[in-house]
Amino acid sequence: MYISGKSRRIVLKIVIRGKTYTLDLSYLGENWGAPFIITFMIILMMCAYLLACGNEFAANVLAVYAYYFLVVGVVLQLICYIKYGGKD
Repeated sequence: MYISGKSRRIVLKIVIRGKTYTLDLSYLGENWGAPFIITFMIILMMCAYLLACGNEFAANVLAVYAYYFLVVGVVLQLICYIKYGGKD
């Protein structure tokens, strides 16, 4: 992971089986809620898997935490929208 000079871009380089993948993480600096919303989606997929396996109780508990992540993410997105304004 490195931060480039003047533009303050945060880039994460991952090498898997000899192939390099580059992720530009500077998007997360402008959209504070994005990590929380992404986490919400991942947890919700885990809930679907747990339901498919028949573990309804764990899926319900995990779903509650997922929705907390969604609420925090949406609130942070709203704050960023107010702070940075909508880009046309």
